Amino acid sequence: MLTDNGSPYIAKETQIFASQLGLKPCFTPVQSPQSNGMSEAFVKTLKRDYVQVTPLPDAQTVLGWIEDYRENHPHSGLKMRSPREFIATQNATA
Repeated sequence: MLTDNGSPYIAKETQIFASQLGLKPCFTPVQSPQSNGMSEAFVKTLKRDYVQVTPLPDAQTVLGWIEDYRENHPHSGLKMRSPREFIATQNATA
């Protein structure tokens, strides 16, 4: 889970909830526009490609969307590969 350092995201309750869902919190560096942009781009894509298609989802649906985004969703910045495909090619060349 990549977020900025806003108080809702660093709150103890949020950390406990994320842990219960099996999410590992990752925070952007303080005053890092690049990292904040990555997080905001993800939220924008999730809203555009998933939320607008299926209104009022439950938590399980949202987790499925995130998995689909990582496994299948093509990204122009990744040469039309999903994040998982991109990471696999990076690991193969390392």
